[in-house]
Amino acid sequence: MRGILECWIKQAPRVEAFKTRQSAAHALHVKFHLTTGEPVLTDDQYHHLQIDVVSLYLLFLVQMITSGLQIIYTQDEVAFVQNLVYYVERAYRTPDYGMWERGSKYNDGKPEIHASSIGMAKAALEAINGCNLFGDKGASWSVVYVDIDAHNRNRSIFETMLPRESSSKGVDAALLPTISFPAFATHEEHLVQLTKTNIVRRLQGKYGFKRFSRDGYKCVLEDPDRRYYHEGELKNFDGLESEWPLFYVMMIIDGVFRTLPDQVEEFQKLLKARIFMDEHGDPVIPWYYYIPKESVENERNEPNSTWKVPSSHPGDENKAGLFLWGQSLFVLAQLLTGGLLHVNELDPIRRYLPSYNRPRRAGRYSAFQGIATDLVVQVVLIAESMRLQAMMGTYGIQTQTPHEVEPVQICSSTQLVHVYRELGVCKKLKLTGRPIRPIGSLGTSKIYRVCGMTVLCYPLIFEVSEFYLYRDMALLIDDIKTELQFVGKYWRLSGRPTVCLLVREEHMRDPHFKQMLDLFAMLKKGYCDGVKVRLGRLQNLISSSCMEHLDFMSQGDFPSEMFTQFKQLEHEYIGYQSLTDVPRTLTYREETVSLEAYKHKSTPDVVEALRTTDNIFAQCQLWGILLDREGPMYEVNGTNALAALKSLYHSAGGLRHWRAVRYCSSLLSHTVDSISPFITTVLVNGKQLTVGVIGQKETVFDKPMTPGEIQSVMYSTIQPYDIIGAVLQQEIVLYCGRLIGTNPDIFRGILKIRVGWVLEAIRYYLQLFPGEARAACVESLSPYRLRTLLQRVLTVSDWADERGLTPLQRRQLEGCLCRVPKHFYIQVWDILLRTPKGIIIQGQCIPAEPTLVNMSRSELSFALVVESALVGVGGAARRQLCVELLCVLATILRRNPELRLQHSLDLDALLDDAHATYRKDCGSDAEPGLSTATAALAAGHLARAVVNAVLRGAAADLVPADRPACLVA
Repeated sequence: MRGILECWIKQAPRVEAFKTRQSAAHALHVKFHLTTGEPVLTDDQYHHLQIDVVSLYLLFLVQMITSGLQIIYTQDEVAFVQNLVYYVERAYRTPDYGMWERGSKYNDGKPEIHASSIGMAKAALEAINGCNLFGDKGASWSVVYVDIDAHNRNRSIFETMLPRESSSKGVDAALLPTISFPAFATHEEHLVQLTKTNIVRRLQGKYGFKRFSRDGYKCVLEDPDRRYYHEGELKNFDGLESEWPLFYVMMIIDGVFRTLPDQVEEFQKLLKARIFMDEHGDPVIPWYYYIPKESVENERNEPNSTWKVPSSHPGDENKAGLFLWGQSLFVLAQLLTGGLLHVNELDPIRRYLPSYNRPRRAGRYSAFQGIATDLVVQVVLIAESMRLQAMMGTYGIQTQTPHEVEPVQICSSTQLVHVYRELGVCKKLKLTGRPIRPIGSLGTSKIYRVCGMTVLCYPLIFEVSEFYLYRDMALLIDDIKTELQFVGKYWRLSGRPTVCLLVREEHMRDPHFKQMLDLFAMLKKGYCDGVKVRLGRLQNLISSSCMEHLDFMSQGDFPSEMFTQFKQLEHEYIGYQSLTDVPRTLTYREETVSLEAYKHKSTPDVVEALRTTDNIFAQCQLWGILLDREGPMYEVNGTNALAALKSLYHSAGGLRHWRAVRYCSSLLSHTVDSISPFITTVLVNGKQLTVGVIGQKETVFDKPMTPGEIQSVMYSTIQPYDIIGAVLQQEIVLYCGRLIGTNPDIFRGILKIRVGWVLEAIRYYLQLFPGEARAACVESLSPYRLRTLLQRVLTVSDWADERGLTPLQRRQLEGCLCRVPKHFYIQVWDILLRTPKGIIIQGQCIPAEPTLVNMSRSELSFALVVESALVGVGGAARRQLCVELLCVLATILRRNPELRLQHSLDLDALLDDAHATYRKDCGSDAEPGLSTATAALAAGHLARAVVNAVLRGAAADLVPADRPACLVA
């Protein structure tokens, strides 16, 4: 353990760089020379980015220290281990090369996000949180801290991905040591069983387990002189994968930990048949079993019929050395089943038990305790001034001012970020401590003791930002509810969470303030949308709160004046009459100028128009023309364009003129705060995002990006075609990130969230139900209303029938989202298997070859090919009809296994045929216009069109004359 630590400490600059940017170029090496400790393979020669390796080290470091061993000796080493925690904290968003060191299944050098790596990181973070690296007699500065929000992201993403391993690997034996010994990364029993059953059913063989399907490693057909595979080469290894007895051993150990004697006995018998004895008479676990070259054709013709050969059988000239991983686990399995070793001795920190059943770690640091059955979220209301406090009191809402909660300080979480920057600092190793990352909702629900002070931080939703969302009171109310639900659902620490809600004077002047009072009244009753809450004075809640002692800070390190308390407003007059002048409505005149007309007019004409209009949105547009033409410092009446736009932005914000606010915000190149984590949330839930204007180039977000990169994409891809769209699409991205985190089911069936098309769905909804919007267009909607409508269109299937949507209207909405039924892409794969000349969608062909060779049935890359072809269909309703048509065809082919389509499947031709049938059936009542009428088709017309195609010669020789009616049925 110390040898590994020494090797990694020599690479401290890599850890420092990796904290900022999780890149393979900065990854810690995972192969070193056994005696010198020097690197043996460069980054170009080997993929060192393997998060699971560092996580496994941290996990066993805690196990061994807990057992009484001393491994860490100096403060520098403590700082380095703390930095290793930062290294693995972002596993949930870091594509790596995984347990098998090759990245994606295709072995093409590309990393991907692996559930096994995330699970290992999650287990390591749980284990090391609050651990004293010097053991029971350690000092306050030898304790390791974990970001609870980072842990929660790893936990939720890991459990979301299961039973999959990655986007290219639907099942992988790497998950066995993740869900079982040594990580025990989840204790959700249904997930454990689902994953384990999936692995056993799909990967177990007579000689061991395959690592994953089409695994070419050590197959005789694999070229040992070539590092990467050619495109399509994976098909060669189908059914010829090597089998590893190692996983039999893992199943035995799993059976011991879970007290499953039948499982232990079953895999002991299987393993016994695969062990051979060496020259000393000792049992040897072969590394893997493979199919010899002379048996390859026989195995292909008759699967599981040939003998497999062990990698290290006696007499093999090329035999590998002892497989240490398998051999060591075999020794453990023998000790456990022979009663010589107890599970508690192998797992001193009791990872195998749910966290609420593990022994409590003594000490003053937060510890994971699992899900509390009767969790109560404590809520403290802080009023900005005594005047506001008095006003709230008249409504029966008791609040406290910042002065009243002293000596506890109410602070912004950004100040806590600066405190944490001191954690893990080591000048000798040039390590800077925690990266500047925001403190999330769970982190702000602890009370902190730091430098002799007690600090409570308010959540990020109360931060005043340059982006306009904070001005929407209704959005803030909804965010407060979401915040309390999130904390109530995901809190895993001992002690209760304490959430600080700020009430500002500007809130009182908002037309939606009554809704905020209703929310506070609900909190007084003890519930908020199903979450138990306790509203009270901070002094009464501290004793039951979760307290985090930041003992790594000493008074000398961090002066207390750097903690700036939330400022209480002071008024000479305590009366609150000025606060009662709440505007009933905010009015403004909606007027626009013709941008195209003014773009061709001279600058003096634009300036003249600017001087003569008092309409705020027209002013925004005219200043935008001057900004684009003359630059930000161009002056009119002594005010430059940049200053004028900032002024208009604040004026429009005060009026809640959302169209003008968004227009100015875009011209000022604003970016939503913390947009990057929300994009990451979408990605790790198995979706991709695209931004862009319909009909123009789209940009795909398929990997995590920095805020700077996101801003660049938004403004280069969208703003040239749609000024307001550059910020409007950021809003949709943010709302999708929030929604998918709390309601992932509403995105089911959507592979790529195409933001331009999502906005099109909202526009279409407003056409259907104009009374719901109270706004002329999407751009004029309040942020809260936009989020509500987004949720509405995403849940169209829940309300379509009760609102009486026609098939055309429903297809229009679902087509904008490109939502498909469950197993749709697998059905398309099955169609392609029986359509050798491919499927044509809007002129774009999905060929059977090489698609069926290069890809597999359930992988993401195939689904993306199909989705991309569907999006090429111009109209949303027609696109949805293509989806329905493929479902109908898949059903017919499934019920008639003898059918084959000898010609290419042209969906446009089938739709035209269905349309002709529809017009014939409806006669003069048919809707005019091909696209509209086609969009109103019934499933029966689609089915008849498919049957006609079959009869026309797709497989006419296979279809007797009496079959058409049967097929349609």
